[in-house]
Amino acid sequence: MKTKKFYPVFVLFVILAFLVSACGDPSSDSVEGDLSGTIAISGAFALYPMMTRWAEEFQKIHPNVQFDISAGGAGKGMTDAVSGAVDIGMVSREIRPEEESMGAYGVAVTKDAVFPVVNSGNPVAAEILAQGISQEAFIKIYITGEIKTWGEVVGDPEITDEIHIFTRSDAAGAPEMWAKFTGDKKQEDLLGIGVNGDPGVLEAVMKDPLGIGYNNMGYAFDLASGNPVAGVLIVPIDLNNDGKADDIERIETMPEAIQAVATGKYPSPPARPLYVVTKDKPAGLTQDFILWILTDGQAFVGEAGYVLLTPDQLAESLARVR
Repeated sequence: MKTKKFYPVFVLFVILAFLVSACGDPSSDSVEGDLSGTIAISGAFALYPMMTRWAEEFQKIHPNVQFDISAGGAGKGMTDAVSGAVDIGMVSREIRPEEESMGAYGVAVTKDAVFPVVNSGNPVAAEILAQGISQEAFIKIYITGEIKTWGEVVGDPEITDEIHIFTRSDAAGAPEMWAKFTGDKKQEDLLGIGVNGDPGVLEAVMKDPLGIGYNNMGYAFDLASGNPVAGVLIVPIDLNNDGKADDIERIETMPEAIQAVATGKYPSPPARPLYVVTKDKPAGLTQDFILWILTDGQAFVGEAGYVLLTPDQLAESLARVR
């Protein structure tokens, strides 16, 4: 009788012990490689290089997760995310109230900035680097059209070379930030020849000695060398309007640009946070990925040529995702 009573108790103990061992600690982190599925992402050129890096690093931990990432401008990213065409939209500007009313759920993930660029063969390149260009002058170039020649930019009426202005043709965060900087305007207020995408504007300026444009940090600078991309110069913004490019206004390398944006020495706009957007609050695999971006993924921000969020901004983003 004793044997018969003991046997089922013993069996139950073994079964429970096996189940506990198999399940492990329910509070522990997920094991590497346990996630699977595909995350579709589209949108801002500004965030595209950083997003591809994040995807590569995430796949090293979770090799069964696949990514489909494409750039096409912040407008496309927002539209695709709200419509459900993609899981995540990349947006290089703040989320608008009307977009939130349609279900857009934005989370800041890093910072970037837009920088004015000219061709390195510009006929007054030396003067531009020495003097900088003031905000007022940028307004007269890009908004009112009052300044039409490079001689007018540097105060030399004998130089009559016409300024060739390039802007973005696609709805994007970079032109929106540049328009806000040049008199709190909108993208459609910017003068110039419309070119598609960050790479398009950069290429147009590189090919035209009289060209001027604007690019996000990851396109204006070469990530490998940290210098401006060959063929272009970063224009100093004469913030105090004293007619010269002070040391604090002159940005010659990517580390200097990152430092200027991080400390607020570079104006905002055109500096700003970059966002990921989902249709309503993220869940499942999408949520897992965004949470990783805001935690472990932040380790790759600086080396990829972007700027870390402040601790308060990061805490706010994490609270929105969790």
